[in-house]
Amino acid sequence: MSKGEYSSVFEVKATDLAGRIGRLRTKSGVVETPALLPVIHPLYQTVSPDFIRKIGFSAVMTNAYIAMKSGGEAVRKNGIHRTIGFDGTVMTDSGGYQVLEYGDVDVSPESMARFEEEIGSDIAVVLDKPTGSQTSRWYAEETVQETLRRDERTLAVKSRRDMLWTGPVQGGIHLDLVEQSARETGKLGFDVYALGSPTVVMEAYKFRLLAAMIVAAKRNLPMEQPFHLFGAGHPLTIPLAVALGCDLFDSASYILYAREDRYLTDTGTVKLKDLSYLSCSCPVCTSTSLDELRRLPDHERCDSIAVHNLYLLKKSVDECKEAIREGRLWEHLGSKARCHPRLWEAFQTLTQYNDLLEEGTALYQSKGVFFIDATDENRPQVRRHRRRIVNDVEFHKPMLILLPEPDVRPSVKSQLYNSIVKVLGEASREVQVCFLIHPYGLVPVEISDIYPLAQYESAIRPDAATPSPEVVEEIKRVVVGQGRFSRVVVLVDGAYSRGVAEGLRGTTDVRVVTTVEDPADAAETVVSTLRDGNTG
Repeated sequence: MSKGEYSSVFEVKATDLAGRIGRLRTKSGVVETPALLPVIHPLYQTVSPDFIRKIGFSAVMTNAYIAMKSGGEAVRKNGIHRTIGFDGTVMTDSGGYQVLEYGDVDVSPESMARFEEEIGSDIAVVLDKPTGSQTSRWYAEETVQETLRRDERTLAVKSRRDMLWTGPVQGGIHLDLVEQSARETGKLGFDVYALGSPTVVMEAYKFRLLAAMIVAAKRNLPMEQPFHLFGAGHPLTIPLAVALGCDLFDSASYILYAREDRYLTDTGTVKLKDLSYLSCSCPVCTSTSLDELRRLPDHERCDSIAVHNLYLLKKSVDECKEAIREGRLWEHLGSKARCHPRLWEAFQTLTQYNDLLEEGTALYQSKGVFFIDATDENRPQVRRHRRRIVNDVEFHKPMLILLPEPDVRPSVKSQLYNSIVKVLGEASREVQVCFLIHPYGLVPVEISDIYPLAQYESAIRPDAATPSPEVVEEIKRVVVGQGRFSRVVVLVDGAYSRGVAEGLRGTTDVRVVTTVEDPADAAETVVSTLRDGNTG
């Protein structure tokens, strides 16, 4: 397959952070992404595939290796869709998990590729050699190279043009190997790419490491192709993975948890015996009581919990889609991150991936931006503005007035600013006015009404916030860089403007005016100080 042969198969409709709502076209229908594919056994299903379809899942995953060994010719004759009883999109895993569990499988990549074509898979996976997570670097290197060899062997024998092929990325916890694997795999022209070996990392709640693994792969793969995360079926994992650019997931967690009486919630799993209420509104939880659910025979209880778990997982994915559409994926992830310390730890490190997150964050959105705590200072909208002020904005006026954040938005409507303009009169042509707004830093009056500089709500009071050293340094670069301003007046009103004023002391001719309550009097004082150098 030449690279880009299926370029029209995946269409992105909306983005936020690195997350995206897309349409993946397969020969059995369109899958809207992000999408979770419930994993079902090819021959024995606890929850019927038809019921899974009715819940709202348009795609599932099954295991081609198990189908080959258990069903053989019958599966070839009937095809995978009739075999499992599912008329939507079917993705087939090729047996990589069995390789991970047992060391190897008695089938070649070529024969597995032919079998996946014979049974009519919609999205097929190369028979890779998974790295796993607890492996030596030597072994990890071997799995990367062997998987690449198997990629090439598979692509050499495939013949159907109506199937999508998935290229797995290996390397495990060795991030440089993940990057190498992604670069080399990305050159082969697969329709879908996938990150292998994340399951143990996710089960251990190592979300920070998981984020690093995802980004190491994403940065080195074709961005126009969908990206699959193997084994991601936990409500805490999904928002983080979506925010970092994962489009597809698969998981058998819904049934594996159910077999252990583990009931999924928005924040994790709970043993059924430890529950006090069924707080979910799915059909299972609204049609039975907790006591009734506990008293069901083992197989019925397992089935019921599995169905509930499926509803919960679908809800988790749908919430991410809605957050993307509204431009609130950062807020959504932040709310989930507060449910577990390990996820919060990962959320706090997202600033190091700002290039990836900013690319999908729209310049203009229909919803305002929320700032809850200091972590939100790192969201892409803030980083983008601060970078542009330093690198892209040129100031040509000789004098500068820095005003504290006003109570009205946009800031250009503030009574103080308009009083200053009135007092300056014709001299306003020589004076640049900027506002000091937390957490954006320096906001020139000319753009103070542009999204998101006026479209935000903050839980942090402007007179209580303290500018970070990074923000102060950026403002210093603007104020004193290239000798832009001969004189600067800072009106101090609270910790933020005071911190900036202190950071500018000694760098240029900076005058500080303390707060004057009446806007008209304050304007007179600021302008007088600018002209005469008298500090108020």
